[in-house]
Amino acid sequence: MKNLKDYVPPSFVVERDDYRCIRCKACVEQCSFDATFYDEEEDRVWNWNANCVGCNRCVAICPTEAIVVRRAEPSYRYNHNWSGHIDSLKKRAMFGGTPVVSMGNDKPYPIYWDHLLLNASQVTNPSIDPLREPMELKTFLGRKPQALSVSDGGLKTRLAPQLELEVPVMFAAMSYGALSYNVIEALGRAAKEVGTYYNSGEGGLNKDHYKFKGNIIVQVASGRFGVHKDYLDVGSAIEIKIGQGAKPGIGGHLPGEKVSETISETRMMPKGSDAISPAPHHDVYSIEDLRQLIYALKEATEYKKPVAVKIAAVHNVAAIASGIARAGADIIVLDGFKGGTGAAPQVIRDNVGLPIELALAVVDERLRQEGIRQDVSIVIGGGVRNSMDVVKAIALGADAVYIGTAALVAIGCTMCQQCHTGRCAWGISTQDPHLGKRVNPDIASKRLINLLEVWALEIKETMGAMGINSIESLRGNRLNLRGVGLTEKELEILGVLPAGE
Repeated sequence: MKNLKDYVPPSFVVERDDYRCIRCKACVEQCSFDATFYDEEEDRVWNWNANCVGCNRCVAICPTEAIVVRRAEPSYRYNHNWSGHIDSLKKRAMFGGTPVVSMGNDKPYPIYWDHLLLNASQVTNPSIDPLREPMELKTFLGRKPQALSVSDGGLKTRLAPQLELEVPVMFAAMSYGALSYNVIEALGRAAKEVGTYYNSGEGGLNKDHYKFKGNIIVQVASGRFGVHKDYLDVGSAIEIKIGQGAKPGIGGHLPGEKVSETISETRMMPKGSDAISPAPHHDVYSIEDLRQLIYALKEATEYKKPVAVKIAAVHNVAAIASGIARAGADIIVLDGFKGGTGAAPQVIRDNVGLPIELALAVVDERLRQEGIRQDVSIVIGGGVRNSMDVVKAIALGADAVYIGTAALVAIGCTMCQQCHTGRCAWGISTQDPHLGKRVNPDIASKRLINLLEVWALEIKETMGAMGINSIESLRGNRLNLRGVGLTEKELEILGVLPAGE
């Protein structure tokens, strides 16, 4: 007998115009969550709203535009204190486990990018037309020298290894396993074409993708999945992952259902086994331990590659970043709490971490105060949505940014937050070969290239309006920012003046 107390209202309602429906059954074939089925006796397509996740695949595929998916209205009596918590509480009671979710934090916390306005030139400092005058976005990531020594017309200072980016935007760490083969292929092609890098994530690197050598950052995380000499050699840089913005303080989890034969080979683990990354690196419990790992990786790669350390933005992030810089890292990666994830406990994703804007501001300021800013580059991720977020991040002190969710949306992701199920209807976060074919790497890579090229143009136009012709002149230039709708303390932390001053 059905337990009525287990009833949870559906989150979405599928509305179908039966007059316009031609019974082609495309929506039935495309729905990977079994939210739609065809009744032969009645010659009619029905919906199972409880299974609908709001991915909108059926809406996009319907040739007669007969389908509309809308968010279901709350059916409980309104209660300001409890609305939004009842279903969550009931699911815990029903299943006896903590819900796992995907993507980034979707709670209505402040978005500081939207409270920062940029400057523009008027009269005294002429603006620059990027279509007629050269504009420079080239960015180098890595340790910079205190001073340059030149003799006989040549540079005598030995420079540390650097990453060279044509645009200050890279594709964030997203592993093969969390993402399908074709998505990784598209990221690699786009990075190579645009002149930037994509990050392998912590799942190793399929040998098919070694061809992108020169545009890959390889990651070493607590699980050490797929880490070996050839893997390190392929990377242009090595990133040690200590933390992730979407789930600070905990490790990673790739469900066994997503560990296919090729994933198991890439990660060097048994097929079908859950891939559990421990919360800490079991050889890193202090800055001194981290220094040993940094130099072990530098030694293993003959000091030819910069080593980055990625941490989640947490409350004492400035002090931690200072320690990382002094431990010998060449790049610090800060990941804000709005950063995406393939799977994370909901309570962690929704309640832990810091906005990346505040973390970036305090880390940049701390490193400058200590006189070690040139020792390390800062890359930020976690909530970068558009080119103007990139401009503001660089003005706040970042050298470059990572984008993850934005890249997936460019490919076709609709942010239905079901990555952890492995049933992505768009073929992005799945290892199902049937679903994975829904991403055409030729088309996906072209869309990523378009995105970065348009962003580059928008960044140049904005810099031109500010009278700046080089991204270097914008970096850390907070006088080009003004805050609106922020408290005095928030302005102080961000290091920007209020609008009007």
